[in-house]
Amino acid sequence: MAPIVKVAVIQLYPEPLQPEQNFAKACTFIRSAASQGADLAVLPEYHLTNWQPKEPSFATLCEQWEVYLKGYQALAKECEICIVPGTIVESHQGEGEGEGEGDRLLNVAYFIDGAGEVRGKYVKKNLWGPERDHLTGSGRDDHPVFDTPFGKVGMLICWDLAFPEAFRELIAQGAKIIIVPTFWTLKDCNEAGLALNPSSEVLFLDSILTARAFENTCAIVFANAGGPPGHGYAGLSQVTVPFVGALTRLGSCAEGMSVVGVDMQILEDAEENYNVRGDLARDDWHYDYRHSTRKES
Repeated sequence: MAPIVKVAVIQLYPEPLQPEQNFAKACTFIRSAASQGADLAVLPEYHLTNWQPKEPSFATLCEQWEVYLKGYQALAKECEICIVPGTIVESHQGEGEGEGEGDRLLNVAYFIDGAGEVRGKYVKKNLWGPERDHLTGSGRDDHPVFDTPFGKVGMLICWDLAFPEAFRELIAQGAKIIIVPTFWTLKDCNEAGLALNPSSEVLFLDSILTARAFENTCAIVFANAGGPPGHGYAGLSQVTVPFVGALTRLGSCAEGMSVVGVDMQILEDAEENYNVRGDLARDDWHYDYRHSTRKES
């Protein structure tokens, strides 16, 4: 039988521009997860600073990214737990693409193992509209898959969810768990959509997470930000698998954590039924999912 992976999905409210406070809160959740026997703890996107790119201090705070990455590495080693610390926005000075161009901000997810070693790194590729004025995406770089104590894992970030190609590229490389740190709010829907359905983004998230799990015979660990009622936080952090849907699902606003066992046999049984990975592996398969492939003219 396949193993059971115990996952802690953590939904917290990132206090705007308060990385030390948010880091301390995240560490408290992670220690609690470890005490409950969790193998993996996952935090939301922008969990250190919230999304405040127009504030002058935002970019300055992002210069401290290595401090927090090393802090999570030390915590992972101390607690012997794997950690995906949501995303950490990194400021890289003087690394613009053109000559004389200035700083770059990268939105980065890391996978840290229980020995404190970084096993994987992913820079957000599909930037949400307002992010494009502030962040640099990973462009046409391949989506990476990496080896972990639970097998092959891939990571995506927030708006990447909307692109099935991203999942297919990870699945084609053998990933069975996809981890998705997120900062998704109810206000990400425009006025036309909200007029039709004020809960449009709830429908979007629940539907797409279930669909992606089924169509890729994978487990999805989705950690979103929560926050005070009335401020538009979507929450809904969950761990989703085929056949079942959400094994656990947090509410729309409040901070919290849920620890749930993911029976990896579910993924094997789903693949036996749907044969998605088998079809992707065929030499004559008729779809091409690799971003790096260039069609010959």
